[in-house]
Amino acid sequence: MLLLDLNAVRPRERPEAFHHALTDSSVPNDVVHEEPATGIHARMEAWRVGGLDLFATRNSGFEVRRTERHVRHHRSHPVVSVSLQTEGTHRAEVGGVRRLLGPDDICVFHELSSRVYGWSGDGASQAMMLDMNRLGVPPDVVVKASARLRASPMHDLVLNHLRGVWRDPGRLEGDPGAPALAAATTELVRALLLSAAHAEEAPEVRSVMDETLLTRVKTYVRHHLADRELTPERIAAAHAISVRRLYLLLSEAGISLEQWLITERLAKARQMLAAARYDRLTVAAVAARCGFSSPSHFSRRFRAEYGRTPNEWRRTRQE
Repeated sequence: MLLLDLNAVRPRERPEAFHHALTDSSVPNDVVHEEPATGIHARMEAWRVGGLDLFATRNSGFEVRRTERHVRHHRSHPVVSVSLQTEGTHRAEVGGVRRLLGPDDICVFHELSSRVYGWSGDGASQAMMLDMNRLGVPPDVVVKASARLRASPMHDLVLNHLRGVWRDPGRLEGDPGAPALAAATTELVRALLLSAAHAEEAPEVRSVMDETLLTRVKTYVRHHLADRELTPERIAAAHAISVRRLYLLLSEAGISLEQWLITERLAKARQMLAAARYDRLTVAAVAARCGFSSPSHFSRRFRAEYGRTPNEWRRTRQE
């Protein structure tokens, strides 16, 4: 949903419109613009995916300042924002720690902590809001973790997961799996924050790492479906567990690893064949991108799963 396009707003009214769209009336902030009123431009969009509020903005240089005075006037259900910096170099300051953030960083803010955030020139970000109570991580732990997220071995896994959610949020809004996706995203962020805030051997980290192991394994596999060398040994090694424990974990969840891998790869292939942006790829190329080494084997499994050949499925979407 489009929240704001300042091109449709008269120049003198743009600062107020920007402030209203960026800061909900129940979440006060001070906003300082880098450019004069006539130079402000912004486009803001929002989605709701299974209980997660997603917000994307592309705008001219600005800075948002949230002070202790602002913190005292928070909404009834505070949130933790988790954002990606998709354009420009962003500046953040939390707990007296200043950082520069780029496209390979995750930025986390707790609504109950003061902060400064913004960028110079044109920039863009994608943020999702997680309910503080569901996340279950205290404000001081979030602040501590936010300055050292890259120290966690989970950083890149969560980064890739967040990028995947942002690939097509509009399509995810109405997906029946959206609530499960929201729950998995919350679990992964919680694990990242606790991992970054505490030593890995701390009881809090061991507990949450155990609780989120299945979610982390499934997320890892889905991000590596194209890899034909995605073996049980490799999956286990990536999570510092034995192959035996991996199979036991999946068995307790009623999952057969080999069959589940095939099912996930076929589902990814079906999505690609149904998407216009992959029309230039041959069926064999789609199969390869989904981890199948043999196009004929892929076609047989696809037809057995969906009752149509890959080409028939693609033609149905094009009709």
